[in-house]
This record gives sequence, C-alpha cells and structure tokens, in this order.
Amino acid sequence: MLKKYRLLALLAAFMLAVAACGSDASDDAAETDAGSESSDADSSDSSDSDGDAMEDEDGDAMEDDAMSDGDVDCAGDAFCVGLVTDVGQIDDKSFNQSAWEGVQASGADHWDFIETQDSTDYATNIGTFIDQGYDVIVTVGFALGEATLIAAGENPDTMFIGVDQFQGEAAPNVAGLIFPEDQAGFLAGALAGLMTESNTVAAVLGTDLVPPVVAFKEGFENGARFTNPDVELISTFHPGGLDVAFTDPAWGADTARQALDSGADVIFGAGGLTGNGALAEIAKEGGDAFCIGVDSDQWETVPEAQPCLITSAMKLIDIGVADLIGLAQSGELPSGNFIGDVGLAPYHDFDSVIPADVQDQITELTPQVLDGTVPTGYGS
Repeated sequence: MLKKYRLLALLAAFMLAVAACGSDASDDAAETDAGSESSDADSSDSSDSDGDAMEDEDGDAMEDDAMSDGDVDCAGDAFCVGLVTDVGQIDDKSFNQSAWEGVQASGADHWDFIETQDSTDYATNIGTFIDQGYDVIVTVGFALGEATLIAAGENPDTMFIGVDQFQGEAAPNVAGLIFPEDQAGFLAGALAGLMTESNTVAAVLGTDLVPPVVAFKEGFENGARFTNPDVELISTFHPGGLDVAFTDPAWGADTARQALDSGADVIFGAGGLTGNGALAEIAKEGGDAFCIGVDSDQWETVPEAQPCLITSAMKLIDIGVADLIGLAQSGELPSGNFIGDVGLAPYHDFDSVIPADVQDQITELTPQVLDGTVPTGYGS
C-alpha cells in the first residue's frame, strides 16, 4: 500500500527524523537496543570483526553494532536484517547512514552491514547475507537494483528492500523504497529563490546516471523559478561514474567554490560525501552564503555545515526502511513500490534569519507540493 502525503504526518515525521538523525553515528550506536545482536559476517568489507570501535569521518568513536558474539542463529528463529551499502561508508552522514539508522530502529532481533568497496562486489555482498540465512536484506541505492532483483529471483524465501530502486515489474519478495525527490527539491528551490540576494543559486550534484539525483536537480530549479522567475541557475553534475560520483568531497568543494565565485549565494549540495564537501566549503563563507543539505537533516549529521545550512531536502529514508522491515517481520512486506515521505528539515538557528513572510510562503506551499496541487514540472 502506498503511503499518503499528509501534512500532519509529515510534521510528525519531521520530529521522528530529527530524533533518528539527531545524533552522530557514535550516539546512535551507543543507544542501540541491547537485544540487537550483531552478525558473524566474515566479509572483509563488513564491520570490524575484532569488536573494536570504528571512527566516523570526524574521528569520533562509532560503536560497532555489527559485532558477532556467536549466539545468533539467523538461519533459525532470530529475525535478521543485513544492509549492503552502495559504494561509500556506512557513516556517510547522508544516504547510507540514514538507511542504516532505519535498520537499527526496526524491530529486528539482529542486524549487520557490509560496506561495498566496488560495484563488482554487489552480488558477493548480498550473497554473504543470503548464505548466513538473513531474513531481510536492505540494498542501498539505484546502482544495486539489478543485483537485488537477480538475488531475489534466486532466493524467493529471502525478503529484499531496495532503497531508491524503482520496481518496473513487481517481484513478490522485493519492496522498492522510492521517494518523490522532485517535491523535496522543489521546496528547497522555492526557499532558495526567496532567500537569494544575488539572484543566483546553484546545485552541486552526484551523477545524472541516477534518476533520483536528476529529480532533485529539476525540482530544485523549478522551485527556484516558481518563487523567483528571474533567478539564474548553476547546476553541475559530477562527471564520474557511480563508483566515484558520491564519494568525492574535494570535487564537491571545488565546484561549490566555482559557484560562489560566479555569484551564487544559495547552493544545494545533493550527492552524498560529494555534496557534503560542497556544504563544508560554503560554510567557510561565514554566513555570507547559504547552503541546503539533502536526504537527512544535515544540521545533525554534518555539523561543519551549520554556519550556512538553512535547511535540508529530506527523504525520510530511516523511517521508510524501519517501516518496511516491520512489515516484513509481520509477513506483510509489500511487493513493488513503496513511497516514502519527503519534506524540508527545520531551519534550526536560521529560524530567526529567514524572514517570517518567507517561512509563511514555504509553510503554505509545502502541502500543495506534496499533494500535487502545485506540480514540480519534473518529467514534463
């Protein structure tokens, strides 16, 4: 059953998203339910098998929830969930991390993750969890779609959740968690169009090989034009392929700097670690330019961006993943596509900076965009 976009539900989801994303990875790990054991996945790409604490990108301790104590039998009665990341880290402060937080927030007995190092490893990493008898495997990202469907066809008793994987033809044991990224992007662009003083806004993006990234970009541009018909737009996709487009913060920073030098004073960073690099670069402006994050509330996950971060275009991935795991555990995993919620994150410290009339316009516009009354123009 598809989820409805309701304003009250979205506001409630905001609160849940802040709670889910409101601490860094170390806090989330520390608060893991004591009943959630970890697995004995032996892949070299999985979490540290010695049980030592990992560190996130800031060097902060990130307790590893995926340790094995030898007591969990995923082929037996324990309900086990495994997550396979796209290329990138589990603590990327964006896409993979949001999905992992959703796994941890689910009602599973046990969970683990494998970080994919190369796209050629997709099938192998999925197979690791299948061989260990995991009940649900969450694969994160558009690029894992083909490997997920092949594995699902060969293993009909295993349930799969494909994040950002549109299902053209429903498979009985696969739920594709998808989002209307164009709507979140439109709202972010609408805010950018109202907040720009230079009349130039920009977007630093992952690859255009991934449809959700294109949806974010087109929504952002159309939203900016909706509130500011005279706005100039600078949108730049990463030129690399799927293996590098979301893990290149240096390119993100350089591209953001070029946009700043071209007069942009509001910049949307949408591309995992690449987008995070853009946000961090804009933050160096000391408040002279604004930035907008993506996927989760990046005020919480990318604190170095706080000097410029006015909001984030959120896909409530954590909530969607947790919901689907719950349905799987009760034997009700939907086949085909399951639509998750989107919206803008709170303004945090910029609540007093963003004029009241601008906030009122975004508040009025939000339900109209989410219910389709105001079309985003994506795909038209």
